[in-house]
Amino acid sequence: MSAHYVIAIDGPAASGKGTLARRLARHLGFAYLDTGTLYRAVGKAVRDGGGNPEFESDAVFAAQNFAHSLKAEDLQNPALRTDEAGQDASKVAKYPQVREALLQFQKDFAASPPEGIAGVVMDGRDIGTVICPDADVKLFVTASTEVRSKRRYLELTAKGLKTSMEAVMADMTERDARDSGRDTAPLKPAEDAHILDTSMLDADAAFAAALAIVLKGLQRS
Repeated sequence: MSAHYVIAIDGPAASGKGTLARRLARHLGFAYLDTGTLYRAVGKAVRDGGGNPEFESDAVFAAQNFAHSLKAEDLQNPALRTDEAGQDASKVAKYPQVREALLQFQKDFAASPPEGIAGVVMDGRDIGTVICPDADVKLFVTASTEVRSKRRYLELTAKGLKTSMEAVMADMTERDARDSGRDTAPLKPAEDAHILDTSMLDADAAFAAALAIVLKGLQRS
């Protein structure tokens, strides 16, 4: 048995993995890290510096400077939750040197949760495949493109942002292709991950299904 437990949750945008991961962490009393926020922060740093997230040199420079002084509170900025930040995250994440700059922070979080905490829950796109390949439990949370697009559309319009389902679905499809097609740490399930399709599940049903998988996995660790 390990000194603490690690739960890795991966999946595409708007699959519900973030909500699920936070809820699992609260329920289990584990520490939580949304690793996608790291890449959102890098994308924002590029923009703030007058750069372009699609330019590799701009993205690498921002990532290396950001990682050098990174603190957990840096990830609490509400500006990191915008749709633009999500798109920029996907753009900078395709560069190997950006991912390398953020790798150690993620591995350190998984290896050393705050004292007294029995485990960690981390969500992203390469947690089970790259960051924590030896995680006690691996979940790959997904849903159909149509369902995920509708979720994102409702989320954006609830914030008062004007968009259309067609535009949201186009952005979602583009981001999926970028995340799955990159050469470094592409979005894909780990071979030993449990696949959880939330297309037909509400938040409570998804949580119940995930919790059952996690508890069973932890009992075996």
